[in-house]
Amino acid sequence: MLDQLFQFLVTGITVGSIYALVGLGFALIYNASDVVNFAQGEFVMLGAMTAIALLAAGLPLPLAAIVATTIVVIVGLLLERFAIEPALGASVVATIIITIGAAIFLRGIAMLLWGKDFRSLPPFSGDTPIRIGSATLLPQSLWVLGVTVALVVLVRLFFDRTLVGKALLACSFNRAAAKLVGINVRVMLRLAYGLSAGFGALAGILVAPITFSSYEAGVMLGLKGFSAAIVGGIGNPMGAVTGGLLLGVLESLGAGFISSGYKDAIAFLFVLMVLFFEPTGLFGHKTAERV
Repeated sequence: MLDQLFQFLVTGITVGSIYALVGLGFALIYNASDVVNFAQGEFVMLGAMTAIALLAAGLPLPLAAIVATTIVVIVGLLLERFAIEPALGASVVATIIITIGAAIFLRGIAMLLWGKDFRSLPPFSGDTPIRIGSATLLPQSLWVLGVTVALVVLVRLFFDRTLVGKALLACSFNRAAAKLVGINVRVMLRLAYGLSAGFGALAGILVAPITFSSYEAGVMLGLKGFSAAIVGGIGNPMGAVTGGLLLGVLESLGAGFISSGYKDAIAFLFVLMVLFFEPTGLFGHKTAERV
């Protein structure tokens, strides 16, 4: 029993790390623009599919990953420039519809480019399982965990130690005040979209050797990443990371001890329970209204 529990925890943390990266992208964009970007899952899919295509074209895997991430960052910047920026000041519902439309558009482009076949990347460092006590761990899972930890640390340092990071945080708290002190809010908004697209692309590249990818792979990953951001508090990047890990572990435990058919239902039920008791998420900012 304890052996199984340890195995499920290891698997859940690996899956949760991917959700954490996707949720981190949601949190960055929401902080900068108050927009929930439902195209975030498509950034994940584009990162994986572009890297797979570049590898098939003859590029070595490290270069394919770098080029794919760069391409997805450019896609994120274009999305902000031509879809989000013209709609600044529009209602929340309008911006959500815009991002959903962008997601459908990107999915259609991916289907035209790569078809409906399932594809995968080779593991970064072999596929011989590593034994940790009674549990087994794929080498690719170590890549997922390591890159996630590194990115989370870098994001924390970016916000705490750099002027650009503090300017981005200032925009999240009060865009009007940020403008008054000389911060270029539009540049910060584009930076947030570029970073979130890069995180999504990296998540897709990391998970592609573990699970097959296709043109519609970003739909469920996007929903899970959004759920992670909601659980942690939609405007809290570190909360999104924690939410992703919690969702991953709960999914794995549910699939192992109950049924794999219920793993998605268990995750979304957890999200509903969190919102019922903590509407702003586990680490969200509490708001008070003066009456």
